[in-house]
Amino acid sequence: MATSDLMATVVAERQAFGDVLRELADGDWDSASLCEGWRVREVVAHMTMPFRYSAPRLLGEMVRSRGSFARMADRVARRDAQAPIDALLDDWLKNQNHPWKPPGGGLKGALTHDIVHGLDITIPLGVDHPVGVGAMRLVLDHATTPLSLKHFNLDLTGIRLEADDVDWAFGDGQPFRGPARYLLMALMDRRLPAESFSDSATRGFTSSPLRRTASS
Repeated sequence: MATSDLMATVVAERQAFGDVLRELADGDWDSASLCEGWRVREVVAHMTMPFRYSAPRLLGEMVRSRGSFARMADRVARRDAQAPIDALLDDWLKNQNHPWKPPGGGLKGALTHDIVHGLDITIPLGVDHPVGVGAMRLVLDHATTPLSLKHFNLDLTGIRLEADDVDWAFGDGQPFRGPARYLLMALMDRRLPAESFSDSATRGFTSSPLRRTASS
């Protein structure tokens, strides 16, 4: 996909998610997300952090967190989430054309960041997040690159992921089926309702049922 087409996809998905955020009740913003310890507020604050912070400011925040991006992101999200709902929403709506790309991830990484965190919010709320089919395929492909699998410590040997609502599959072996959005979130190591997967025998909420490497 050409860069211009990919950027158009990023913008379209941000606009669609903006419509979702507009419809949330005030109480929804204090509901738990799939990001452990974060409410909807913290997730939205985190999603807009790259739009709001310059590179020098981010570097300063990293120094305050002793070089740990995870500590920095958590601290900043919790602090910035204290803003009024209207301000959190406006930060998303006014940056839908922002060209931010995560280091090494490019626009596909930006698209993945937006869609995954959007689902972190909408899945627990039971709210429809209308991700486009083409965008979902792009993000699933990005989530199954060797770099992403290594980052999340996943070994998919002997497993074939199959979306039952989108024409997408990955790998060879025992089928692991479910809606594309849940396959994506399992690849992102989110806790999900096990009944979302056609071939899962677990019950209740569990960590990603995909096989872990021995070092996990």
